[in-house]
Amino acid sequence: MRFRAKMVDVGCLNHFTRVVNTISKLTKTCTLRLTADNIYFMLSDKVANGGVSMWCELSQANFFDEFQLEGVSTEANEIYLELLPENLARALKTAQNAKSLKIKLTKKHCPCLTLAAELPSLSSVSRVVTHDIPVDVIPRRLWQDFKEPSVPDFDVSIYLPPLKTMKNVVDRMKNLSNHMVLEANQNGEMNLKIETDLVSVSTHFKDLGNPSWGDDGSQGGPSQDRVPEAMAHARVDIRKLQQFLTSQQVNPSKAMCNIVSERMLHFILLHEDVSLQYFIPAVA
Repeated sequence: MRFRAKMVDVGCLNHFTRVVNTISKLTKTCTLRLTADNIYFMLSDKVANGGVSMWCELSQANFFDEFQLEGVSTEANEIYLELLPENLARALKTAQNAKSLKIKLTKKHCPCLTLAAELPSLSSVSRVVTHDIPVDVIPRRLWQDFKEPSVPDFDVSIYLPPLKTMKNVVDRMKNLSNHMVLEANQNGEMNLKIETDLVSVSTHFKDLGNPSWGDDGSQGGPSQDRVPEAMAHARVDIRKLQQFLTSQQVNPSKAMCNIVSERMLHFILLHEDVSLQYFIPAVA
């Protein structure tokens, strides 16, 4: 297995850093999948057991100027690594404004992702800062555990309001309850609600719009005979929702939520070269 890549555009480096920072705030450990065309950050905690799941996909050509990969075999030209995204985020922090960044899979005391950042210098001698990030190589027999999540059949799909606005609402409500109900309908209306023995609070959003999903039936989608005004809802741990909103640094051009009624919230953030899916299970 071999992997090496190089990035020289500061804008691409900063964008990649924001993506990694987002991942590092969502999970302590994740799987990094490297293919010839894409990079994936994956977290597959079992939603059925109360864990969240994540799937982040990046087109490598939009970030890297050089990208060389030799996977485990010709037929399986991929590499799967387990790592702590916080370590990667910390290494990228020192690479801000770097003239170039090289990433390479190395073997030292253990397998590592080695990042070498060439920093600006007043002298003719360049300064290079190197970080070795320990990784675990995931054997091919376990790759089947890391499949792209399918879009579940949902009751309502809705565009989200500005995430910063939504975060401010959730931050205030977090002090009143441990759980929140998110409900929405096919008329572009969404409510964030908490109800306790002492207080009932609700924030309403209108005219958000509803995404249209494929007509070929290949994607999940709302029932055609569903009344547009009818609300679908899911009750979730408010801390998990807050963590998702707080971590977001992708600056998506589109943000939407699919409500799998009473079972799950499926968030999708889309940027021109990044897509992030995040699944939060409902609680009883």
